[in-house]
Amino acid sequence: MWFYVDRVLVGYQVADAAAHERPRGNLSDLYPRWLGARELLLRERNPYADDITREIQEGYYGRVLDASQPNDPRDQQGFAYPVYVVFLLAPLIGLPFHAVQIFFHCLLLGLTIASVWMWLRVLRWRLPVLGVAICVVLTLGSFPAVQGIKLQQLSLLVAALMAGSAACVASGFLFSGGVLLALATIKPQLAWPLVAWLLVWSVSEWQMRRRLVFGFGLAMALLAGGAEIVLPGWLRMFVEAMGKYHRYTQNQSVLLAPWAVAGVFVAGAVFASAFFLGRLRGERVDAASFGRGIALVLALTVLVIPMYAPYNQLLMLPAVLALVRDRKVFVSGSRALRFAYVAGACALAWQWMGSLFLSGSYLLGSKTWAMSAWKLPFFATFALPVFVFALMLLDVHRSQRGDCAKHAA
Repeated sequence: MWFYVDRVLVGYQVADAAAHERPRGNLSDLYPRWLGARELLLRERNPYADDITREIQEGYYGRVLDASQPNDPRDQQGFAYPVYVVFLLAPLIGLPFHAVQIFFHCLLLGLTIASVWMWLRVLRWRLPVLGVAICVVLTLGSFPAVQGIKLQQLSLLVAALMAGSAACVASGFLFSGGVLLALATIKPQLAWPLVAWLLVWSVSEWQMRRRLVFGFGLAMALLAGGAEIVLPGWLRMFVEAMGKYHRYTQNQSVLLAPWAVAGVFVAGAVFASAFFLGRLRGERVDAASFGRGIALVLALTVLVIPMYAPYNQLLMLPAVLALVRDRKVFVSGSRALRFAYVAGACALAWQWMGSLFLSGSYLLGSKTWAMSAWKLPFFATFALPVFVFALMLLDVHRSQRGDCAKHAA
């Protein structure tokens, strides 16, 4: 996968950009946030302002985008984050950006590895060392992880923060879990479904779980209050920046359907998830069903958020791990259930089959042909979240039926 991305995918992108005179700079998704943080904290400049956006484009694309150039990218790369993200990046603003890239590359590698261990803990799945190593290798070799690490995408940081929050909660450290959950809201569209679920879970047993709410509330108050001090009125600016972002990127969910159709599916998915999660709100943190509930929430998040960037699919890691752990239930079920499980497994494995085939073609055959067929590993990108969510929903339903049967017996 890493070879495919470095030689085939990036090779195609470089050649295509040269052919269409499309600008290419550092292309780091961290750069807009880092530059905005530096300018705000060191020079008190508004990171949402148009002049900062133009400076970001000079670094990200190599020049300011020109609306008169039809081949220029549509993504303006504005600072479309809550301003309190600058507090997380503050230790890095005094370094040259090349050093920041190297540090963040290593940081995301380490956090992604740690996330595997943390999700295994949340799911109460004890694997031997070799099993954990296989999970780590496959995770680091998945396209969402490779893309996120190479782009220095903050989505991977958010995924690690959510994994840390869930692991803290599962270990009984509820206050710390709430703090990490608040930090994950630097990407609100990814974090708030999990925030909503954990707050509902906390309220259902308030006396025992209120520390999670206190930790989350205190951290959010500090983040929002600190943001208001460094940039008064930031919330209005952030909302406006998000509106601009969605207009120039025209993002949509992985469902790739008109809203009239996708909206019905999304509503059904949210309603079905709420129905099953409602039965889990009283579950203890040491129960396997608690981990299944979090995995279902994150699988739903990837399905419904209005952005289909592959790196966001790393949020499905706990769901994939849960489905692999519970594989005997699926393969011993009905023919339809087995077919759905095998189809989901094939959708997951397709990225590796495609990258292996194109890497072999690049080395042993035609480099030009391999680069022209760069889309091959992406053919299952939009199907995978649907399969993972549907199978996770069935897994939660199956576990609840089993629990009911035990109680009846």
